[in-house]
Amino acid sequence: MGESTSFSDHFTSSAKRYSQFRPEYPDDMFQYLASMCDTHERVWDCATGSGQAARKFTPYFDSVVASDASYEQTRNAESIEGLSYLSCLAEQTPFQNHCFDLISVAQAAHWFRLEEFYIEVKRLLKPQGVLAVWTYNLMRINPDVDEIIWHLYNDVLGAYWPFERKLVENGYRDLYFPLQKITVPKFSMSLDWSFDHLLGYLSTWSAVKRYREKNKSDPVERLSTKLQSAWGNETVRSIDWPLSIRAGHMN
Repeated sequence: MGESTSFSDHFTSSAKRYSQFRPEYPDDMFQYLASMCDTHERVWDCATGSGQAARKFTPYFDSVVASDASYEQTRNAESIEGLSYLSCLAEQTPFQNHCFDLISVAQAAHWFRLEEFYIEVKRLLKPQGVLAVWTYNLMRINPDVDEIIWHLYNDVLGAYWPFERKLVENGYRDLYFPLQKITVPKFSMSLDWSFDHLLGYLSTWSAVKRYREKNKSDPVERLSTKLQSAWGNETVRSIDWPLSIRAGHMN
């Protein structure tokens, strides 16, 4: 465990690109998560990044608070009515006790010091409040493109992924989750992207950043010609990411 004042920062240096290229989560998932709550006064989106998930909660809650340990991430986040940002650790926050109907964590719980985080969750959730954490792994496009992306992910970048990535690969099945389980329907992200957007997204991977720093070369750029050939002449293609969601009440 690290000190409570530190965190593993894999994204600050690419905060602007992260905001630009990361996929958006489906609206119906947020509607469903809100429906699990008895009241809809306040939600905390923890480790919000550039606010992709936080913005989606604003139609369903009076107030949305989004935090991230990286100031650069929140600085590049889009501000809208009903949503406020601050920079703080997931395990150490300035919030009052039992003030949230829902706490959400999108694609980030595997970075946390989980035992400390769950102590904070217990302090912050209202009685019968809900915690929802979710993750997604590799996208699905078509067999030829998928094969090249898998080669990039596993063969080229395998040694550059932090060990926490294994929790993402198994859909959070092994993530420590000491809550009373709530069964959640299956959701997925489905978007139409251009080839350039795909390359931009791949460039936001933390392992790509590490590879560049060590090898002084860009693995995405090196594979771009093969990817372009597999992509074909389509202007846009449909891209799907299955989502793995774990939700529960505190015991």
